[in-house]
Amino acid sequence: MSLELLSKLETKIQAALETIELLKMELEEEKQKSNSLTEQNQQLSQDLNSWNEKVTGLVGLLNEEVN
Repeated sequence: MSLELLSKLETKIQAALETIELLKMELEEEKQKSNSLTEQNQQLSQDLNSWNEKVTGLVGLLNEEVN
């Protein structure tokens, strides 16, 4: 191989390594977003269950009053 080819190869390898590093950083950011959304989803599910229980209880009270 000539020095010119080695230089081109080195440049391409360096560019590939930089791209890999950027993709790793993006992946980490996306994992953090995913974790945050998962936590938010769990909280909203708990809130929904709580509201459903409250509504069910209130409907039960209304049914008792009507009967």
